Amino acid sequence: MNGFKKILCPVDYSVCSNEALKQAVSLAERDKAKLYLIHVIDIRMYGHEAPLSFEMPKPSEETLKKVREELANSVLKEAKGKIDVETIVSMGIPAVEIINAAKEKGVDLIVMGTHGRTGIAHVVIGSVAENVVRKSPCPVLTVRHS
Repeated sequence: MNGFKKILCPVDYSVCSNEALKQAVSLAERDKAKLYLIHVIDIRMYGHEAPLSFEMPKPSEETLKKVREELANSVLKEAKGKIDVETIVSMGIPAVEIINAAKEKGVDLIVMGTHGRTGIAHVVIGSVAENVVRKSPCPVLTVRHS
C-alpha cells in the first residue's frame, strides 16, 4: 500500500475526538493525504425526537458558519499549511452522515475517537464509532483516550 490519499476525521470536540484528530493529522502529514474534518449536528436534538419537552431551534446559517470556522481552526497550528484540509458541517444522525461523507469523498481511511463505553451506558447512549465501523466503506481507525 502506498499510504492514504484521503482521510476523514469526525470531530465532536471531546477528548477522544481530539486524540483522533492528532492521529489523523499525523497520518495526513506522513502520507501527504487530504484531510476531511466533519462535524455533525445531531438532528435528534431538534423537533419531535428531542428528549426534552420543548423544541429546540435549529442552528441559523450564521451559527453554521461559526461551526465551520471553529472546525477549520481545530487543526493543530503546526499542521496548517502542511496538509490540505476540507471541512464538512452537516445535520443528521452522526454515524449516517459520517458514512455518507466517506462515500461521497471517496476516503480510504476514517480516524475517529471512541469513548469505550460498555454495559448500560453503551446500550443507552449507543456508539457512533461502532456503527461507523460496521457500515464503513473503508478501514476505520478508532482512537481511545488513555
